[in-house]
Amino acid sequence: MTDKRDLKMQYKNMKQPMGIYRITNKVNGRIFIGSSKTVDKVWNRISFQLQNRSYPQRELQEDYVRYGKDAIVFDVVDYLTPREEEPDYDYTDDLKTLLDIWIEKLQPYGERGYNSKLPG
Repeated sequence: MTDKRDLKMQYKNMKQPMGIYRITNKVNGRIFIGSSKTVDKVWNRISFQLQNRSYPQRELQEDYVRYGKDAIVFDVVDYLTPREEEPDYDYTDDLKTLLDIWIEKLQPYGERGYNSKLPG
């Protein structure tokens, strides 16, 4: 029988889906583009923050309060494929690059979105 330690190790070694997500306001069409190393779980955290009025993106939080939770939808727009040959690989830079590609493509700024345009 597998003991608790083995089960914990198996869970730790499981590949979590990583990728790029979009939060869309169905009322005004504005979007937020983000990335996560646990993209299948990030919506739980974000929706909890929105419900508790503690989400750090102020405009999205205000729209959530104004229009209600049914006006805000979450979807994954792209997944990052893990490197099987490198189990300890750090995907931070890869996710940043993929996020930059999607932000460039969708331009989620101003009236179109909730992302902040960085100077430069």
